Amino acid sequence: MSAGRKLVIVESPAKARTIAGYLGDDYEVEASVGHIRDLPQPSEMPADMKKGPFGKFAVNVDGGFEPYYEVYADKKKKVAELKRALKNADELYLATDEDREGEAIAWHLLQELKPKVPVHRMVFHEITREAIQRALENTREIDGRMVDAQETRRILDRLYGYEVSPVLWRKVRQGLSAGRVQSVATRLVVERERERMAFVTANYWDVSGDFTTQDGPDAGEWFSAKLVQVDGSRVASGRDFTDAGTLKNAKGVVHLDEQAAHALVTALADQPAVVRSLETKPYTRRPAAPFTTSTLQQEASRKLRMSSRQAMRTAQTLYENGYITYMRTDSPSLSTQATDAARRQAAELYGPEYVPSSPRVYASKSKGAQEAHEAIRPAGDSFRTPAQVSREISGDQFKLYELIWKRTVASQMGDARGSTASVRLGVAGTLPAGAPTIGDAGPGAQADAVFAASGTVITFRGFLAAYEEGRDSERYDSADGAENPKKAEGDARLPQMAEGDAMTSRELSADGHSTSAPPRFTEASLVKALEERGIGRPSTYASTISTIQDRGYVLSRGQALVPSWLAFAVIRLLEEHFGQLIDYDFTAEMEADLDAIAAGDKERVAWLTQFYFGDDTEGSDEGLRQLVEDLGDIDAREINSVPIGEGITLRVGRYGPYIEDTAAEVAEGENPPRASVPDEVAPDELTVAKARELLETQGDGDIVLGVDPSTQTTIIAKAGRYGPYVTEVLPEPEFDEGLSAAALKRAKAALPKPRTASLLKTQSLQTITLDDALQLLSLPRVVGVDPETGTEITAQNGRYGPYLKRGTDSRTLPSEEAMFTVTLAEALEIYAQPKRGRGATAAPPLKELGEDPTSQKPIVVKDGRFGAYVTDGTTNRTLPKDITIEAITHEQAVELLAEKRAKGPVKKTTRATAAKKTPAKKTPAKATAAKSTASKATTAKKAPAKKAPAKKAAPEA
Repeated sequence: MSAGRKLVIVESPAKARTIAGYLGDDYEVEASVGHIRDLPQPSEMPADMKKGPFGKFAVNVDGGFEPYYEVYADKKKKVAELKRALKNADELYLATDEDREGEAIAWHLLQELKPKVPVHRMVFHEITREAIQRALENTREIDGRMVDAQETRRILDRLYGYEVSPVLWRKVRQGLSAGRVQSVATRLVVERERERMAFVTANYWDVSGDFTTQDGPDAGEWFSAKLVQVDGSRVASGRDFTDAGTLKNAKGVVHLDEQAAHALVTALADQPAVVRSLETKPYTRRPAAPFTTSTLQQEASRKLRMSSRQAMRTAQTLYENGYITYMRTDSPSLSTQATDAARRQAAELYGPEYVPSSPRVYASKSKGAQEAHEAIRPAGDSFRTPAQVSREISGDQFKLYELIWKRTVASQMGDARGSTASVRLGVAGTLPAGAPTIGDAGPGAQADAVFAASGTVITFRGFLAAYEEGRDSERYDSADGAENPKKAEGDARLPQMAEGDAMTSRELSADGHSTSAPPRFTEASLVKALEERGIGRPSTYASTISTIQDRGYVLSRGQALVPSWLAFAVIRLLEEHFGQLIDYDFTAEMEADLDAIAAGDKERVAWLTQFYFGDDTEGSDEGLRQLVEDLGDIDAREINSVPIGEGITLRVGRYGPYIEDTAAEVAEGENPPRASVPDEVAPDELTVAKARELLETQGDGDIVLGVDPSTQTTIIAKAGRYGPYVTEVLPEPEFDEGLSAAALKRAKAALPKPRTASLLKTQSLQTITLDDALQLLSLPRVVGVDPETGTEITAQNGRYGPYLKRGTDSRTLPSEEAMFTVTLAEALEIYAQPKRGRGATAAPPLKELGEDPTSQKPIVVKDGRFGAYVTDGTTNRTLPKDITIEAITHEQAVELLAEKRAKGPVKKTTRATAAKKTPAKKTPAKATAAKSTASKATTAKKAPAKKAPAKKAAPEA
C-alpha cells in the first residue's frame, strides 16, 4: 500500500469515529451523512431546465430516461468540506455501505468530488479492526450494475409518484402519495380490514374434561382432553366456519350449541372412559436460521415490541459501533469464521453435546436474495456474550444485541428432541330428556363420544437452551392451544397408558366460543406478507411502513395496524383506475425485473420504456403514461364513499371522515343528518348501530357557523376526539409533485396552523354561534401589561381550565367567563395573592450525570416538550429512542452533546440561484483518475452509460 495521506469517506459520523479508531494517522475519515444528491423537485430546478425535457420528472423520458441530479441544499457545505479534505489526500477510499444505496452514494460522491488521485471502493459488512484491514487490502471498483439498479428504482419511483399522486390530490385530498411498494402495502392492510368488516361471527360450543388412569404408576395424574367426535361426526371448531358465519362443510360435522353441549355434559358425566387409541411419535425441531433484515424486524416486533423503524435504527447504531454485522441483508448464511465462532461458543456455554457433528448451512428462500452477503450476527471472528457488552450498551441496543447473539448461536446448535403422544378416549352416555338431536342421536339415545389430548415431552432441549423463535398469534389460537397444536407444544406430559385402559373422568364442562375475524396485520406480519409475495425488498420495509403511517393511511392500535378511511378512498381509486399498478403479482414481477437489471440480465432503458410507454403488442399491459391519460371522468364523491348499511354512507371529507344518513327524510334543499367519525372508531367497528349512535349524539356533525369578517375564513364547529371544538378552515395548500415523505412533513409543519379552541363547559354543538366561536378563537386574550415588570398578561383556556399567564407564572381564574371579562387591575390583584395549587417552579432534573468536559457544567436529563433530553444548560439534545433515561451513561451524554455542538446552531437556508448544469458520465472508481471515463460495468460487457446532467460546484476560492 502506498504511503501518503488517505481520505476515507463513509456515510455516518458514528461509523466514521469507529473506523478512525482502527486506522493510523495517515488516514482521515469523513462522513457524507447519507446521500449528497438526488433528483430535485421541479420547483427547485433552474428555469432553463424546467422548460426542457427534464422539467416534469427531473428525468428525460424521451431521452433514454436520463436523470438530472442536484446536490441537496443542506449538503453543499458538506460536499465543500469533502473537497477541501480531498485536496490534502493522495488516495481516496469510498467506504459506503455494500448494498445498492451504498454503491449509489459512492458513485455520486465520485461524480461530485471529481478526484484527481487514485480511487478505491472499500467494502465490509462488519466494523472490526480485522474487517477494516481486510477491506483495505481487497478494494475494488464501483459496481456499475448495482448503481444502475438503484438508479432504475429511483427513476421508477419518481415516474410512479409524479404521475399517480396528482390524481389522488385532485380526487381525494392534497398532499397524498402513491408508490410502488407503499400503495401495495396499504392495499394489504385495507383488504384485511374489509374482510373484518364483512365478517359474520358464528357461535359454537364444545366440551372438555379432566381424565386419569384408574391403575398404573400414574393413577391420579390428571390431564385435560377435549371432545372431538360424537357418534362418528367430528365436533365443529372455529376453523370449520366461513367468514359468513356458516359451516364450510356440514357433512360429517356436528355443530354444538349451548343446549347440546350441556346435554352431552349431563350424559357423559361420571361415565367410564376407555383408551381407544394411543400414538407416540418422535419429536424433532430445528433451530431458526440466523437473522436477515426481514426476520430481524419480525422478531424484534414479536419479542421486543419494537417497530420496524426502531429495530432498524437500533441495528444501525450497533453496526456503526462495531457490535453486529451489516443490518441490510437478505441472506441467512454465515461465513466459515462466524460458523466456527457460533459452534465454539455454544460448546463452551452449553456443552459439546449441544453442537451437531457438522456445521449447519443456511440458504435463502427469498426472491432476489444476494447470497454474497452474510446474515446479521455479532461482529468479529469470536462473539462477545451479552454479559460482556452489558457495560457498554444498554436499553434497546442491549436487547437487540442479545436477540441477535442468541439467534446466531442457536442456529449452530443441535435439534430439540422428544416425543409427542396423542390419545383418544371413548365415553358413552344416554342423552337426557329434552336434549336436542345431536348427530343422529336424540333424547334417550346412547351418545358415543370421543375425547382427544396430546402432549410433547422434550428429552433434549438442544438449541432451545439458547433461543426459541417467536410466532405471530394466529386466527384460530385458543387460550389452551386446543385449536392450534403448535401453541400447546412444550413440556406437557401425558400419563402412562395403553389401549383398552380404563379411565376416570371429572369436571366435564361446556364452553361457548365465537369465531374471530381475520387478525389485523402487525408490523411483523405485514413484513412477512410483503416478503412472501416478493413485493419490495427487506431493506425498504421499515421505510415503507413508516411512510404509510406518516401519510395517515395506517394507524397503530397497540401492535395492530388499522387503516384509516382515507386509505379506503385511496385504495378504491387505485383499484378502479390503476389496478395493474397495485396488483400483487404485477408488483412482484416488477421487483424481479429490477433484480434482473442488477444482475445484468435485463437492459434498464428498454425496461423503463416498456413500463412508462407500454407497447403495441396485443394483450400487453398499458404503459403508465397511457393509464394516466385514459382515466376519463372519476366521480370523486363516489370514490370517497363507503356504504355502511341501511342508507348510511361514510364519506371521506376535506376535514375528516363523516357519516351521512341518506335514508332519512329531510326537507327539500336540506342536507341529510351527518356526524363526524372519531379517530378511535376503527373501520370494522363502524356498524350501522354505531353509526346511528354517532348521529344521535352529534347532531349534524361538522357545522358551518359562518365567515370571520376579519380574516374571511370559514368557521366550523366539530366533534373531536377530546370533545367539541371550533376551528377555521384555511385555504387548501398545494405542494410540489412527488415530495418525499420527509419533505412533505417539513412543508406541512411550516404551514400556518388554523386557530382552534375547545367549547366551554356551558356550550354545545347544538347551541354554538359564530359570535361564540369568534370569542373562543380570540384566546389567548391580552389583559394588559404588568407596570412593574413590563410583562404581558394574558387570559387563556388550558387543559386544567381557565388561567392567567405572566411570563412563566400562571394563576387559575375563577370561571370560564372570567377569561373574557377580567381586567388588568383584577389580574394584578390575583398575582398579588400568594400562589396556590399548581406551581410554576422548574421541575427537578430526571437524572444527574456529572460534569461536561467541554463546558465544565453539570449534565442533567430533563423532561421537555418533545420528551426527555440531555443538557448542560447551554446545549440540548433529545434522547434517541434507543437510549432510556435509566440506562444513559455519562459517556453517552457527553457524546450526544458533542454531536449537537458539532452540528452548530440551526440556520435558516436561503435559496441561491442554481448554477448551470452539465452532463456527467457515470464512472467507476478506478485506480487512477485517468481511467475514470470507463463504463460503470465491471463484470459484464455493457453499452456506455448515457450522460446524466450533474450540478457543477461553484469554483473554490
